[in-house]
Amino acid sequence: MAPIIRQLGPADRDAALAVINTAAHWYQEFLPSAEVHDPEMTAEQWMAEAARMTWHGVFVGDRLVGVIGLEYVRDAALIRHGYILPECQRQGIGNLLREHLETEVRGASRIIIGTYRGNFKARRHLEKAGYTPSPNPAFVLRTYYDIPEDRFHSSLTYEKLL
Repeated sequence: MAPIIRQLGPADRDAALAVINTAAHWYQEFLPSAEVHDPEMTAEQWMAEAARMTWHGVFVGDRLVGVIGLEYVRDAALIRHGYILPECQRQGIGNLLREHLETEVRGASRIIIGTYRGNFKARRHLEKAGYTPSPNPAFVLRTYYDIPEDRFHSSLTYEKLL
């Protein structure tokens, strides 16, 4: 069955949270235990994020298997909160979502994607997709993101000029 991507709304919240909170267990492999949140995202946090960005999801049949967000800040489009169910990883779903959002970007001079320093899988994929590490990720994180302080030092950013 071919994957279908569509914008997510409030009715998709619980399914999206299930994807996010299941996929985020991966963070235990590279984040310090004090930075691992369980759950990774609550319903209130999801709705707060939905107020400032657009959620998108990929469905296989009627099952949501991946989510990602698109937020505009200043001159940039931020691709955020990319999560794929573990059993659906390595099937191109993350690339499909990223590529979909790249075609949706309007009016920005660059795309920025944040990830964790220890998430070497994501970093390799971003580099293969033409993203380069930001020269000053601390500045980018402080300027464009509102992330918890405990995650700031574990994070970095990648960019692609449009």
